[in-house]
Amino acid sequence: MKKISNKNIELILHGNLLKAIAALAIPVVINSFLQTMYNLTDTYWLGKIGTEELAAINLVTPLQNIIISFGTGITVAGAVLIAQYIGAGQEEDARDMANQIFFCAMIFSLVCASACFLATPAIVGWLGAEGETYVHSVIYLRIVIWDMPFLYLVNLFSAVNQAQGDTVKPMLLNLVGISFNMVMDPLLMITFEMGVAGAALATLLAKAIPASIALGILVHGSGIVRLHPRFMRVTADKLRLILKIGLPTAIGGSTMQLGFLLMSRNVYVYGTQAMAAYGIGNKVNSLITLPTNGVGSAVATIVGQNMGAKQPERAEKGYKYAMYISVAFLFVGGMILSRTFISTAIVSIFSEDAEVIAMAADFLSIMAFCCFTNGVHNASTGLFQGTGHTEVTMTVDATRLWVFRFLTLWFCQEVLCLGVKSIWFSVVVSNAISAVILYILYRMGIWKKDKLNIQKAER
Repeated sequence: MKKISNKNIELILHGNLLKAIAALAIPVVINSFLQTMYNLTDTYWLGKIGTEELAAINLVTPLQNIIISFGTGITVAGAVLIAQYIGAGQEEDARDMANQIFFCAMIFSLVCASACFLATPAIVGWLGAEGETYVHSVIYLRIVIWDMPFLYLVNLFSAVNQAQGDTVKPMLLNLVGISFNMVMDPLLMITFEMGVAGAALATLLAKAIPASIALGILVHGSGIVRLHPRFMRVTADKLRLILKIGLPTAIGGSTMQLGFLLMSRNVYVYGTQAMAAYGIGNKVNSLITLPTNGVGSAVATIVGQNMGAKQPERAEKGYKYAMYISVAFLFVGGMILSRTFISTAIVSIFSEDAEVIAMAADFLSIMAFCCFTNGVHNASTGLFQGTGHTEVTMTVDATRLWVFRFLTLWFCQEVLCLGVKSIWFSVVVSNAISAVILYILYRMGIWKKDKLNIQKAER
């Protein structure tokens, strides 16, 4: 395993950059697809049960994501810092950082899951859910929220391996989870007639299994970075680095998810059918953007290791290659997916309600047509995260929702009177503006400033 890690590091620091991007991005794309399948599987089977159940999950998912995103900031910091330590040849520091992040992530996840469990009824009521939608939302969220420790553990496993240039093992690990989930969903939801409770329980169990495997590998594996109780002591210097890099990502991610939660509330004003359509459109559109998410993740690793090795020119070259690839892929894919007959056929898989299908297809067509801007956004996000400038992505992402999205939503609703289409256009416009801003910030050279001050070790 250590030989494989060293080979991957050599490719990132000195090999063909296009090959490095592909080697890192392809497994991450597959891994992201598998993670997306957790929700898509639930969406498919809930769509067979009824619109109320489907709307319930779509309503509360952003709330779950708020907490997940905050904790993910810790693991993002880990991936950045571990990558730069490895690039600088400081393997002991990389190991110590992984152990501290594991300790912090586990404590945080347990505290937040407990608090969310207690507050669920009040939050769901505040979102405006009533009747059956309220009941289904509370049941689902109170069960699925306990997957947080397992999810954080899998995220840490992915961060540790990705920092070493290995994105295959996280992919295989998630393959185990999604395979289990695809079997358990219909079994619990349909056969045992557990409905949304079955969907939540299937997801929880499907996260627990790969998390247990990940913990075993991190503790007993032979890689460069391993977990051990004696290395889990918290040191002030590394804790400061975690907060310095992770806190902006955590705040930005949570703020963005809070914006999504408020968007869900705005969508729910148009009824359960609009809520179901919004969820379907978002989830299907996420599939086409998965490759660029993987490329963005690859950029963060390539940039992180090369900046640690004091090779900024190579880091920038990797970013440019990744951005060009992402934009080209999304432009072609978006033009195909935006065709009405194609988008309608796809969303019909997830619902039998004619009104839901019509709205979801309209939403998907609009998003797909402009999704090429996500290529710029994801690659640029990887660049700023890889250099430790997570405050940039935090600010842009928060502004994307709280300023551009809600301002566009207000204008389309109040001035143009577009009704539910106001939601669709607010998503597209805000995404495009944030991509332009990130590219301008890249051109300004902010990413070149060394925030971490990690010194390259003598090899």
